[in-house]
Amino acid sequence: MFLYITQGSSYLVPRAYAIMHRMHHAYSDTEKDPHSPHFFKEVFTMMWHTKKIYQGLLNNTFKVDEKFDKNFPVNETIDRIGDSWISRIVWGTGYVLFYINFATHWWMYLLLPIHFLMGPVHGAIVNWAGHKYGYRNHPEKDQSKNTLPIDFVAGGELFQNNHHKYGSRPNFANKWWEIDPTYPVIKVLDAVGIIKLVRAT
Repeated sequence: MFLYITQGSSYLVPRAYAIMHRMHHAYSDTEKDPHSPHFFKEVFTMMWHTKKIYQGLLNNTFKVDEKFDKNFPVNETIDRIGDSWISRIVWGTGYVLFYINFATHWWMYLLLPIHFLMGPVHGAIVNWAGHKYGYRNHPEKDQSKNTLPIDFVAGGELFQNNHHKYGSRPNFANKWWEIDPTYPVIKVLDAVGIIKLVRAT
């Protein structure tokens, strides 16, 4: 439920997203990667390819290795509601009403498409920039990079090189001067019992 509330109109079914993310790590920057920028001329084509794979996983029409298809939360009711067009329209209407009540200038309404499509927008930024631009702390076999040393833009997700080196770490920052602003939030959510951090073995 918490995931549905925080994602709103961009809700992604955890099973499909988890499998796709595991594929991205296992096949990073190869032809099997669901979203590597190195096989596409621009970001929109890459994200359309990602969408097709996600839909295939969601509808069980995309053949996937069994090792990726386990250990993720499943709530069929929430998934059915969150993935429905009715839910997305309701959330979108809520965003519009919020702007009507709180926007102080006309140009602020231009931000609405970003709110409607926050998931795809975030994914496009992270997977395109995080595998093309920046620096590397670790000589991984893929092209992952850390785009920003202080990543308030994507909540720490642009530490892609660090994340590909240490995939199970909740703190994506590695160097003392790198800041992952989402890690303190994760610690608070763990402390109050909304999530549970589990040490990888």
